[in-house]
Amino acid sequence: MGVGNGLKERLARRAAQEVEENTVVNLGIGIPSLVPDFLPGGFPVLFQSENGIIGIGEAPEKGREDPTLCNAGGYPVTLVKGGAFTDSAVAFAMIRRGLIDLTILGSLQVSGKGDLANWIIPGKKVPGMGGATELAACARRVIVVMTHTDKFGGPKILRECTLPLTAKECVSMIITDQAVFRFENGEMVLKEIFKPFSIEDIRSSTEADFSVDPNVLFLEG
Repeated sequence: MGVGNGLKERLARRAAQEVEENTVVNLGIGIPSLVPDFLPGGFPVLFQSENGIIGIGEAPEKGREDPTLCNAGGYPVTLVKGGAFTDSAVAFAMIRRGLIDLTILGSLQVSGKGDLANWIIPGKKVPGMGGATELAACARRVIVVMTHTDKFGGPKILRECTLPLTAKECVSMIITDQAVFRFENGEMVLKEIFKPFSIEDIRSSTEADFSVDPNVLFLEG
C-alpha cells in the first residue's frame, strides 16, 4: 500500500497529539519526522536526533534548507532558539541512559505483545536500523505510526512478527490509517477507529488479538 501525502500528514497529526510539554522526543525518519509541523508554535518540547541535535524545529521551507543541518535520516531540518549540537556518542548516551521520554517510529510489523520489527526485510536493501534498537529498548514510551496493512493487503499487526525484531515488548501505542491501539497491562486495546472503518473491518485486517475499549472513539478519517 502506498502512503500518500494526505495520509502521512494525518498520521503525523495524530501522533503529534501524544507529544507532551517539557519532554525530550526522538523521531524516526519518514512520517514521524513530520510531527513537529503539527505542534503549535513555541510548543515546549525538545526534539533530539541521534546524529547529535537537541532542539529540532519545523521542516525548512523548500529552497531554504541548510545543507549542513540534517536529522539522522539525512533530511534537512531547522534548529529552534536555544538548540544545541553534540557528538553522536553523547546523543546515543542520552538514549541508552533512558533520557528520551518518547520516540515515534515507523514499522514494518508489530506483534500483539508489542514486539517491534522495523529495520529489515531479508534480501532487500534498506538504510539500516540506525538508533532504532536503542530507542525501542530505552525510550520511556514508544509509539509506532504505519499503514494498517502491507502493499498486498496483509496485516502488519500480527500475533508474532515474521521479520527480524528490533526489540521485544517495547511498543506503547500503534497509530495506523485505520485505528489507534494502546498496550495496557500486556494487552492490546482498540481505542480509536477512523471512519469509514468499523470494528469488524479492524478485526478482519488485524491478525493479533485485541480487546475493544467500551468507549472506543470513531473519528473522521
